[in-house]
Amino acid sequence: MTSRDNVDDVGTAGTGTGTGMNGTGGTGGTGAAGGAGLGRRGFLRTGTAVGAGLAAVPVLGSGPASAASAPALVVAGRPELTHGVQSGDATCNSAVVWGRADRPGRLVVEYGTRPDLRNAHRVRGPWVTPATDLTGRVRLRGLPSGRRIHYRVSVEGERGAAGAAVTGSLVTAPDEHRRADVKFVWSGDVAGQGWGINPDLGGMTIFERMRQLRPDFFLCSGDLVYSDGPLAASVALPDGRTWRNLVTPEKSKVAETLSEYRGQFAYNLLDTNYRAFAAEVAQINQWDDHEVVNNWYPGEILEDARYTEKRVDVLAARARQAMQEWLPLGDDRLYRKLSYGRHLDVFVLDMRTYKDRNDDNRYADPKRGLLGERQRRWLIEGLAQSRATWKIIAADLPLGLIVPDGPAAQEGIAQGDNGAPLGRELEFAEVLRTAKRRGVRGIVFLTADVHYTAAHHYDPSRAAFQDFDPFWEFVSGPANAGAFGPNTLDGTFGPRAEFVHAPPRANTSPLEGFQHFGEVDIDGHSGALTVRLRDGQSAVLWSRTLDPVR
Repeated sequence: MTSRDNVDDVGTAGTGTGTGMNGTGGTGGTGAAGGAGLGRRGFLRTGTAVGAGLAAVPVLGSGPASAASAPALVVAGRPELTHGVQSGDATCNSAVVWGRADRPGRLVVEYGTRPDLRNAHRVRGPWVTPATDLTGRVRLRGLPSGRRIHYRVSVEGERGAAGAAVTGSLVTAPDEHRRADVKFVWSGDVAGQGWGINPDLGGMTIFERMRQLRPDFFLCSGDLVYSDGPLAASVALPDGRTWRNLVTPEKSKVAETLSEYRGQFAYNLLDTNYRAFAAEVAQINQWDDHEVVNNWYPGEILEDARYTEKRVDVLAARARQAMQEWLPLGDDRLYRKLSYGRHLDVFVLDMRTYKDRNDDNRYADPKRGLLGERQRRWLIEGLAQSRATWKIIAADLPLGLIVPDGPAAQEGIAQGDNGAPLGRELEFAEVLRTAKRRGVRGIVFLTADVHYTAAHHYDPSRAAFQDFDPFWEFVSGPANAGAFGPNTLDGTFGPRAEFVHAPPRANTSPLEGFQHFGEVDIDGHSGALTVRLRDGQSAVLWSRTLDPVR
């Protein structure tokens, strides 16, 4: 787990900086002068939000085909940021801002509602050290709801001298009672199957396409990195072309050490498109399998000659620490709920930490599954208590698609017999059955994982298990990775594929298209939810508007 010394909470007006990321810090007044958060009135006096205010970032992914690390604009004696800035887990009054230094120092964040940051408030965040790979996070509190917040991050050295600042922005969520428009994008499966940052293409351009839509936030549905997928400097394609990769030492082998796992997350930030996107769009991140190793589950012992460390639990702990260091996560617990005004609650699942072993998935034991008892109860109660028009369940594994793990085991929820729920289907049958009986409306599943895009409608009239209300599941990915699919649907919950866009063969490169992301647009007045499934160039492949269920 991430050490607490790389995280600072910024409290509300009149307080200093607290400690921890559990939402209880920032009340002790222990921060330096100027380190207080803001009440709503104080913040609104700083100005109005216009534009994004992004800083220029070095062009990465357009130079030589190998590099050891991101270049830093080093000034002698002054610490510098090495990998841009990021923000995440934005709520109606808070957000997490992230940065990494090239040497020990203290993160400093200035923030306000004006792009020029005139009259900005300044907070001194955590001291970053090698213990956390020189990364740090600051939670800003007391922010105004539904506003674009501009921020500037720098690093102070031991004598107080700071290097060059990097700017970014984020959008806070609307207040829970406000009928506000909300727009976000989602995808997953980033830089996998040997397809990394290609300098010939200008890098991972799908992130620039998403940025151009100016979403309120980005939901990454897992496979944030491919720790088990080494990159080669070049790959010969079937049509005679050559794919070139930007390669780092950490991406040249499977990740096993903490340093190698850190390098997986650092790699994505070498890309100019990704960095510009991360500096402007707040993230919600969840993990799946490739952050650690393909199809992993707790307690697994690898039978893979590439690994000297065979214990997956050891690898997962290192990967999780690297992920928490290198991403703007708001809490150490990975399953969580984020609310966006009157119309949207997002339930972010963790389908790895508590996952049972991959067997034939035909057991009748309700205590097993993907979520674990505590998370399952949290989801059921959270859905029942939500008053949002739409309850989006962000799942890193699809509900009805069969995802085998070899000839006799199942990686996903479905087991492929089209019959009554068995195995992992049991806990989702409980979730859906309880939601119906408690009058929950507006459930939508969003996922990635299978490396194509699709729209699935689930209806009890077509299902073996019928004690639930109809709902939709939308799949979208990959984002600069190999394209696959389509997978077979399991009939237990009565799914029907309304749309599928998948490649003609397995592991097609991004040069052949079939890269995807999804967009969700909620109308603040009517509450209608529009889903657009887009390709890597942002062209709309399929769209559907869902009206609120009363």
